[in-house]
Amino acid sequence: MAHTLPAIANTQEPDSDFALIARLVRDYVWKYRRLVIIAALCMIVGAAATGITAWLLDPAVKLIFIDRREDMLLVIPAAVLAVMLIKAGAAYADALLLATVGQRTIADLQKRMFDVLVHSDLQRLNDVHSGRTISSFLNDALLVRATITRGATGAVRDFLSLIFLAGVMFWQDWFLAIIACVVLPLVSGGLRKLGKGVKKSTKASMAETGELSTIISETLDGRRIVKAYRLEDAARERAGASIERRVKMLIKAARGQAATVPMSEALTGVAIALIILYAGWRGLSGGMELNEFLSFMGAAMLAFQPVRALSSFYAALSEGTAALARIFAAIDVKRTINDTADAADLGAAIRDHGASIRFEDAGFSYHEDAPALSRVTFDVKPGETIALVGPSGAGKSTIFSLLLRFYDVEAGRIDIAGHDIRNVTLSSLRDAMALVTQEPFLFDDTVRANIAAGKPGADDAAIERAARAAAAHDFITALPQGYDTRLGEAGLRLSGGQRQRIAIARAMLRDAPILLLDEATSALDTQSERQVQDALNTLMKNRTTLVIAHRLSTVIDADRIIVLDKGAVAETGTHAQLLAKGGLYALLYRTNLLTDEAAAPAAQTAG
Repeated sequence: MAHTLPAIANTQEPDSDFALIARLVRDYVWKYRRLVIIAALCMIVGAAATGITAWLLDPAVKLIFIDRREDMLLVIPAAVLAVMLIKAGAAYADALLLATVGQRTIADLQKRMFDVLVHSDLQRLNDVHSGRTISSFLNDALLVRATITRGATGAVRDFLSLIFLAGVMFWQDWFLAIIACVVLPLVSGGLRKLGKGVKKSTKASMAETGELSTIISETLDGRRIVKAYRLEDAARERAGASIERRVKMLIKAARGQAATVPMSEALTGVAIALIILYAGWRGLSGGMELNEFLSFMGAAMLAFQPVRALSSFYAALSEGTAALARIFAAIDVKRTINDTADAADLGAAIRDHGASIRFEDAGFSYHEDAPALSRVTFDVKPGETIALVGPSGAGKSTIFSLLLRFYDVEAGRIDIAGHDIRNVTLSSLRDAMALVTQEPFLFDDTVRANIAAGKPGADDAAIERAARAAAAHDFITALPQGYDTRLGEAGLRLSGGQRQRIAIARAMLRDAPILLLDEATSALDTQSERQVQDALNTLMKNRTTLVIAHRLSTVIDADRIIVLDKGAVAETGTHAQLLAKGGLYALLYRTNLLTDEAAAPAAQTAG
């Protein structure tokens, strides 16, 4: 069975907007409920202050302009100032508190996303381009944060303000208040329709943002090929086309958002016109006093801003929930490589029985009808060194991937120290192995940190011993900051041989009972190779070692050679035995393996 896993940019949205928001609140926002409650109290105070400001127009007009009371000339302005200061303080407090909640919530979401990412199955990581993953981390998170800090915060504040202002309007004239409220259902219906269009456009722009991130990432990763083959114009055209598609989607979303405010303004204008018409008729007949009308109109006009803000909230909510759906889709992807409930500690088994390895009728395929391994069977005794040889695509690298449980076998089994590796903990399995790949990867960190990755917490003396054993100490100390020199992206500030020696030092520091070496000396010059090979020979003593071999010296030194072809074991034996057979190994020896160990590396084959 071939492995296929969903991508991080899963576009299915089984949950409603309400369900997505409810999950966000339950799983991430609720832990900050004290801050949210305090912010809500501040919002209530601010909304009440807004309503009181509108109501104060009534006594201001009546007592100062109609009754002409001099004693009120300072009292009412002072009351207005006090109310506005309270409102300002409450607004500052709730904005700060909810911004903190929003930032913390997004940080928690991103930590969860990263935790899922680093623990994901290798197949899923291979299926999803890194550019799309980065886009989800940054762009989707920003949209959710904007919804929390600006959208939801403003919506709650504006809704509370509307409640208090509506209370003032109903206090002054209930019939006029009803006229003012008639417009709200009309605004809500129109905004919901616009919001659906905005959400659709937002989803499309998110997908295109992921595509653009992929293009940028690929252009940077392949910058040497881009320049060598003069692909700058092609890359620019590809990026330009993606940018244009993204802009069209963003403009379409902006068109929907832009329509929300004019729609609410027009309908609000209708409501205000009706209010003035009815209030004027009542005023002419003596049924409504000027101070009551001005207080009512003050509340209505102050309510205009919350209505306008709320009119754009649904569009912002649509953007946020679309992003939230993508984030939760990434978080919810289940791993297929997991510990069983009764998983054993492989370290204890190796200490008791030695690091033996057995492949028994192991089968695996990356794609349907294309087996990478088929009924592979072989044994490796504790302390034995096995060389894996074969043409490209024979399955050599797949054997390493299955041993490390990057994938699980689909047929047969793999045992280490007598335990099926599917029944031991992943941590103990991988702790038991040290891997050195043909193309070493270094982190954009210090030399010290890169070597210490082999054994986190190792002291400086142990790191230096590993570097010396890997013939790396001399060139490391010649770097500008020695062991504290940062190596840049993928360690590209070093030569290939230097990168390989640091990778070997990392494996030496790990001091694991099983070594997986993908021709670890292939990138070294002759002098460095001799030094490193001597160190590797010492390290390999009493350790079980599998080597993907390209050089004759590696093959000859191995206890046994396993020749793979098309995912199956073709031959097994020593160098002399296999040459005498005159089979595939003899052919590979004549065409691929070097007879002169001092010559440049042979054409390297990938398993």
